[in-house]
Order: sequence, then C-alpha cells, then structure tokens
Amino acid sequence: MTRPAFVVAGKRSAVVPRGGAFKAIEVDELAAPVIERCLSSAGIIPDLIDEVIVGNGLYAGGNPARRVALLAGIPESVSATTLDRQCCSGLDALAHAARLIATGEAECVLAGGVESFSRSPLRLKRPLHTGEAPEPYDRPPFSPWPERDPDMAEAAANLAKAWRISTERQIDWTCDSHRKALRAQEAGTLAGEIVPLNDTTEDAYTRKLSAAVCRRSKRLAGDEETGVLAATTAVEADAAAFVIVVSERLAGKISADHAVRVLGITTSGGDPSLPGLAPIGATRRLFERCGIGAAHIVVAEVMEAYAAQAIACVDALELDPEIVNRGGGALARGHPIGASGAVLAVRLFEELRREDEDAKGLATIAAAGGLATSVLLARV
Repeated sequence: MTRPAFVVAGKRSAVVPRGGAFKAIEVDELAAPVIERCLSSAGIIPDLIDEVIVGNGLYAGGNPARRVALLAGIPESVSATTLDRQCCSGLDALAHAARLIATGEAECVLAGGVESFSRSPLRLKRPLHTGEAPEPYDRPPFSPWPERDPDMAEAAANLAKAWRISTERQIDWTCDSHRKALRAQEAGTLAGEIVPLNDTTEDAYTRKLSAAVCRRSKRLAGDEETGVLAATTAVEADAAAFVIVVSERLAGKISADHAVRVLGITTSGGDPSLPGLAPIGATRRLFERCGIGAAHIVVAEVMEAYAAQAIACVDALELDPEIVNRGGGALARGHPIGASGAVLAVRLFEELRREDEDAKGLATIAAAGGLATSVLLARV
C-alpha cells in the first residue's frame, strides 16, 4: 500500500548565465537561502525534515547535498543525498522524495537541485604514463559507444533534421519563450517564487529577442535548413531550486492553497544518440499509468535545452503550445544542469496554484545518454 505525497512549497533563485551575478557563489551558498525561504513559506521548521535530496551534475562527487543541508540549518542528524542523472537530477529529487513518502519512510523531504557552472571544477584525465600531461575534457561519456555519444548540440541538430524541424521554427519557439518570460516578469508572476540573492531578483538572460537577432547567432551544429543556433540553445547557468514534499497527514496541517498532489512519476531511457526524444516515451507511460491524456493537462513545463527537442516533445505528445512553459522556458532563462528539473517543478507548482481544484500539470525533462523524467501533479 502506498501513501499520497504532496508538494507544499517551492522556491528558486533567479537563473543567471555562467560568469554573471552568481559567479563567486559556491553551490551551498546558492542553495541555502532558497531552502530557508522554502521552509518558511510552508511554516515548516528544519527539525521536521526527514531527508534532503539534491540534484547536481557538475561537481563530480563530494556529496554537495550534505554541505547544502548543513549550511541551510538542517539538523546534523538528517541524511543528505546527492543525485546525478545530469539534467534529470533536480526533477529526480522530487521523484525520490515522493517515493519515500509513499513507502512511509519519511513524512517530510526537502528536494531540489543546485548547480554552478561558474564554480564547477575543471576536469582532467590522469595521464597513462609518467611525464605525460593530464588531458582536459569538457564532459564524461554518456554512452559506451562513441558513435552513439554525440555532442549535445549535434544530437539536437540530428533530431531537428530527422523530425524536419526547421531552424526558422526553432527561432520562433525561442522568441516565444522569451516573450512569455518577459510577460511573466512584467506581470509579477515570477516574483513570488524567486528568492533574491546577490541583488538579483529576476532571471538575468530574459530579453526582448527578435528573429533577426537569432538568425545572426552562430550555428552550433547541423545544416542551414534545420541547424541548431546559439540562440536556440539554452545557455549554461547557475541556479538553485527546491520543493518540500510531505505526507497527507502533514499536508493537512498546511493551508490547502499550498498543496499540490503528486499523481505519478516515470523515469525511462531511450536512444542515447537522440536524448532529446526520451521524454516522449516517459510521458506516454506516465499518462497510461494515470489513465489520462494530453487533453487533461492544463499547464506543462517542458525542458528547453534546445528549441528542437522541446518542439519534438510537444508535437509528439500533442500538447497545446499555449499551456507549455507559460512563464518562459530554459531558452529564456538558462540551463543550470542539476537544478533545471527542480526549476521546472517550482514553476509547475506555482502555475498549478493559480488553477482550479484537480487541475493537472506535467513536468518533463531529458538528460544526456537518452534518459528522461516525467512528473504529473494535480491542484488539491
């Protein structure tokens, strides 16, 4: 028998491109203020936390979750776990939290993600022989087969070509993402979820973007017809985002205006050479398990690491583009790897709180290696 799980709070920092306002802030310093505000918004004291789960993709060990938890004032007796499934990690943290609640192992779990491209360590491979210099590398392999482990931009370009998603359509999607984000900023829609940090209260990359400017940006991969541009790619960024997941018993003690139920979770794998398509299978399985379809979704947060992959997922899942990323997506914010899924979770939580009872929302994200996580939430 499983128990229902509820998200009762969600907060995030602004998302800031690498080398920006957060460039000197370590991950624990980035996360702690967000966690403290998240707890206070739900009226939950640190002593109630049973577990801390933090997604992080760039720190290569060291369990940054423990540093994050201690700096945020979580009791030393509370365990802390770091998840690394690359881009999925922040949403995976929510998924693991919900499972702990469902099995009765926890009543209250702090879950989210934090990433700093600005402070991430440089990567070097040890030399094989004495006297040789270490070999620098940008990323680890995500597949055992080099021919099925393309650079992410190349993978997005291959996806765009296979699905006939033109560069012009990618540009239109990107400009629309920025338009949505600007509209949300101007309306104050995002203000309540963002915790001010280093005098930064808004996502720094969001701008009034034109198709002409996009066309002048560098082509990163692919051909003239369907190629991926720098403008249609989410920039590397720094951010933290967290949610609090609790049992029904604890949720009953918190205002109903602050509760969103976790209806379902699916993680799955797909073709490692086309990782951007993995959310399609994961979401279809999730819909089947929950007995719903795209028509039941009133708001969706779909990761925009590349415009091409977001378009492919929205098309294949038959989601209404108007309900997707209503406050803008990663193309208008940036992509803080291990925190990106958690940012989606916070955005979905906030959007659902404005909807009617039982309104359903989807968050889905792909990761290198052909992995995906999809989560279905419903307004209580």
